This record gives sequence, C-alpha cells and structure tokens, in this order.
Amino acid sequence: MKKESNHAFSIELRSKEFLRNVMISNSAEERVFVEGFLGELKEVNLVEGAMLELKGSNGVLRIDLKEEEFAKLFQPISTWKRIECKADAQEKSSRG
Repeated sequence: MKKESNHAFSIELRSKEFLRNVMISNSAEERVFVEGFLGELKEVNLVEGAMLELKGSNGVLRIDLKEEEFAKLFQPISTWKRIECKADAQEKSSRG
C-alpha cells in the first residue's frame, strides 16, 4: 500500500464502551469494519491544512485530508449527492 495514494485515519475513543462493532473478515476480500460513537460533536478542525479532525464527547476521528481536497469535496450542501436507505425509498414510492 502506497502512503501517498491513500488517506490515513485514526480513531481514538475514551472507552471501549463507545465501540459498537469491529469486524475483520476471514474471506479473500480481507475487509475490515469499525463502528462506534463519537458522541456529541464538539469541534471540527482542519489541523495545519493537512488533517480533518472531528472531536466528539466520546472521542476523536482524524483523517489525512489536505485543505484543497477538503474544499473540493465539501461544496455547498445543495451540490451533495443524497444517499437514501432502502426504507426511505420504499416509503416515498408507497406515498406517490
């Protein structure tokens, strides 16, 4: 894995009680899944123009993301793609 072509991340939680699920697959795909609770969002920072940091009451999520990439990805909300879950789509179709 080339470091320069990937975005590193770290998750730091105050307690393991805020970790909901960690799954490491035994399949050939070698997938890993981590899920937890950051709690109430307290701060969002762009550290030294190179790291997005989300601080919650239960922990911190850090993502290696340059300021230019951040600006490109986080355009006004009106331009975001909305990803709907299946239940939302079914509810809309049953109403219409």
